[in-house]
Amino acid sequence: MVGAHKPTLLVINKIDTLPRRALLPLIDRWKDLHAWTEIYPLSALKGENVDGFLDAVVKYLPEGPAMFPADQWTDRSERDLCAELIREQILRQTGQEIPYSTAVLIEEFDESERAVGPRGLVRITATVLVERDSQKAIVIGKRGSRLKEIGTRSRIEIERLLGAKVFLQLHVRVEPGWTQSTKGLRRAGYED
Repeated sequence: MVGAHKPTLLVINKIDTLPRRALLPLIDRWKDLHAWTEIYPLSALKGENVDGFLDAVVKYLPEGPAMFPADQWTDRSERDLCAELIREQILRQTGQEIPYSTAVLIEEFDESERAVGPRGLVRITATVLVERDSQKAIVIGKRGSRLKEIGTRSRIEIERLLGAKVFLQLHVRVEPGWTQSTKGLRRAGYED
């Protein structure tokens, strides 16, 4: 085996699927095939030894130059982050019912009242894109209850992010096949 002269870890996953007495012979079979820096048997499913593995990976990662100034923690705009917070609540509130082909478009992001008063106000209007009428019905819920819950929880997270009061208005729109078109993906922010 040709090495890259870099730290290499042997990770043996799914140790929960074999008897403990079979683990050492398995490690023994692999350990001499390469000059492993460390060997990590783990069970990702059960979480067994995963923390130790993550610590080892971090230990060997070289520290690179900072990509942002110390006071900047992302390169995404507040507008984009708000869309993602809303999308997160859609997925949390609908569980397995809505596929991941749901997008949130921020139609309005009005900060004109943000500096007014102790916490100000940001007005956000967002459209939730889905591909089918049945998905729209799921997002809205019975008498709008699910959409209201999505909005309430999203607003709380957005207020925390922005440090301001938020007036959030959500709409749901069906756009068949938006994930299959370049135009649809671009408008949803998934392509440049």
